[in-house]
Amino acid sequence: LFDGSNCGIRMADRPVFSVQHHPEASPGPQDSFYLFERFVASMDRVTA
Repeated sequence: LFDGSNCGIRMADRPVFSVQHHPEASPGPQDSFYLFERFVASMDRVTA
């Protein structure tokens, strides 16, 4: 983390994204909160 490597990916034409680190673990409790918000928002848009 923070070594300049690519830790995530997001597709512009699909509702998917991924991170390759533990966003809840480092460095602070709110630094990756937007990822969880984005995930919850994407789940809200899904219809069965």
